[in-house]
Amino acid sequence: MKRRLLALLALSVLLLAACSNDDGGGGSTGATGGATGGGNVTVGVSWNNYNEERWAKWDEPAIQEALQACGAEYISSDAGSSAEQQLADVENLISQGANSLIILAQDGEAILPAVQSALDQGIPVVAYDRLIENPGALYVTFDNVEIGRLEAESVYDVVPKGNYVFIKGNSADANADFLRSGQQEVLQDALDSGDIKNVGESYTDNWDPAIAQTNMEQFLTDNNNKVDAVLAENDGMAGGVVAALEAQGLAGEVAVSGQDGDAAGLNRVALGTQTVDVWKDARELGKAAGDAACAMAQGTALQDVSNTEAFDSPGGNSMTSIFLTPQAITQDNLNVVLDAGWISQEDLCQGVDPGTVDACG
Repeated sequence: MKRRLLALLALSVLLLAACSNDDGGGGSTGATGGATGGGNVTVGVSWNNYNEERWAKWDEPAIQEALQACGAEYISSDAGSSAEQQLADVENLISQGANSLIILAQDGEAILPAVQSALDQGIPVVAYDRLIENPGALYVTFDNVEIGRLEAESVYDVVPKGNYVFIKGNSADANADFLRSGQQEVLQDALDSGDIKNVGESYTDNWDPAIAQTNMEQFLTDNNNKVDAVLAENDGMAGGVVAALEAQGLAGEVAVSGQDGDAAGLNRVALGTQTVDVWKDARELGKAAGDAACAMAQGTALQDVSNTEAFDSPGGNSMTSIFLTPQAITQDNLNVVLDAGWISQEDLCQGVDPGTVDACG
């Protein structure tokens, strides 16, 4: 409740002060790109933090391509990991003529006033990749509970007994708990029997790899390096975990999970320092969000958007949602991402000894 009151106060202040632009010139919101398309509707995209590899490489181009195909203009802003700035960014996008919005939320609760304001003005909202607890928004994401299951299944296959550490994402992002719940489903029996012991668990502010590394270093110290597996919820944090393990000579000996299909994460799978990378083809996600945002901007009602299903959220809301299917990538099926053109063999196989991994020759 306190956070929500602060968010409302911040919104009222920031909406008066907002004066940034989003023409690609890097104004105070740190705009990520200029307009594309040029049709009779405009779709505004609010990025929480544009620094993560996948947003620029995969998600944004896919959104832009979908909007261009339907004749819509694209405008965007970057909140730089600031929940308060994102409130102002959304209002700026509206003031520049956005007929619908795609929002990648920094904080799913703090963004609620801006989302409700947009909906009250008749501007449809797509909650992109991360849940926003407003039933008036369309939730477009990969199945994050399933991602957690895939992470846990792949690690459990190689480490059915031992000490596990859980490196979770940002506590303000519902995905962190969705992933953790999927992991728990897979591991519950082994935890109950004592075959697996939870010896460390932490959230990670902003999914920051450096914080994940620090937390992992502390868990190693607390357990005298007796850690057998780490369920890190994404590739960035997995990189921090592996760095902590390398410092102790444990990289490749401790099973580690991740997700997103980052080039570095997939390379670690090929090297054997990361056990699994759950791949989400962000091109599919961007296209689904772009298609939906354009359709709603042109008058399609939320309930009439294609390929949706009902989702009962943790907050008790019945959300209209689009869920895409993720895929676990291990050393055994690295050819999947190669064949999809997601990564080059050179990047995938950097540092890999010839003959040790099929995909690397």
